[in-house]
Amino acid sequence: QLPEQQKTSESPLSWFRGVYLPPALHPLNKTFIKGGKWEDIDNTQEKRRAFLQDFCKKYNSRKKLQTHLVHLVSRIYVEDRHKVLYCEVPKAGCSNWKRVLMVLNGLAASANNISHDDVHYGKHLRKLDSYDLKGIYTRLNMYTKFIFVRDPVERLVSAFRDKFEHPNSYYHPVFGKAIIKKYRHNADEEALKTGSGVKFKEFIQYLLDSHRPVGMDIHWEQVSKLCYPCLINYDFIGKFETLEEDANYFLQLVGAPVDLKFPKFKDRHSSDERTSAEVVRQYLKELSKEERQLTYDFYYLDYLMFNYTSP
Repeated sequence: QLPEQQKTSESPLSWFRGVYLPPALHPLNKTFIKGGKWEDIDNTQEKRRAFLQDFCKKYNSRKKLQTHLVHLVSRIYVEDRHKVLYCEVPKAGCSNWKRVLMVLNGLAASANNISHDDVHYGKHLRKLDSYDLKGIYTRLNMYTKFIFVRDPVERLVSAFRDKFEHPNSYYHPVFGKAIIKKYRHNADEEALKTGSGVKFKEFIQYLLDSHRPVGMDIHWEQVSKLCYPCLINYDFIGKFETLEEDANYFLQLVGAPVDLKFPKFKDRHSSDERTSAEVVRQYLKELSKEERQLTYDFYYLDYLMFNYTSP
């Protein structure tokens, strides 16, 4: 059952044919930013949204995406009190964003005291695909939709370091064993048994293989396939590179408590150097020129959509 407003403007079938979902019915309240400290951030925000919309118009004219609405919203978290929808992009501040959503929702007093396991395995936050179709449509129409993204290859290297360079009871046996078995010649018995010690070059071989021995994972899936930015009209586009100022500006826009600030701490492996452009360069040295180009090609839509410079 479509909302009344939607019935008048589009046929129900068009929701599944690569068109924009409707913009928010009530634009963000920006009355407080005139001449204030947030003005530059707001100008940047408007440019990002305009850039994405221009890209999507061009891209959608060539290629229509056939997919079901429930799948489109499967990565989106719901916070009903402040009427916000957050599409989770792993390795782009998502753990701390989920902490903030828990505080906004009254589930915790402070973002600083919520453990990593509680954030990711506590089932405290609802996802949009857990609602019926009417609930999904209503929230897409009425709530403020936001997303935070990151340079694609930097995000990829960050995911590799997190999942394969530290002990991990899921990624080593599930992904590591399959990757080593297929891409490492003369692998020793210990590596085949534990799946530990995957090299970055082997990981990239897996990523680029059309016949992967194990499927994709949200930590290195393209944002275009996690959050569908050309189908869902996001009201706010934050970037990991300007995470703190973007996040705190967004919290102002949605009327968050004045004492709630986006957490600064690194969620895990806090003693590790953060994945920076320089760190990424060191990892890319392990790849051939062709592998580097193919890795960029894999993420080319994400590069284009969010106006990142190709490596």
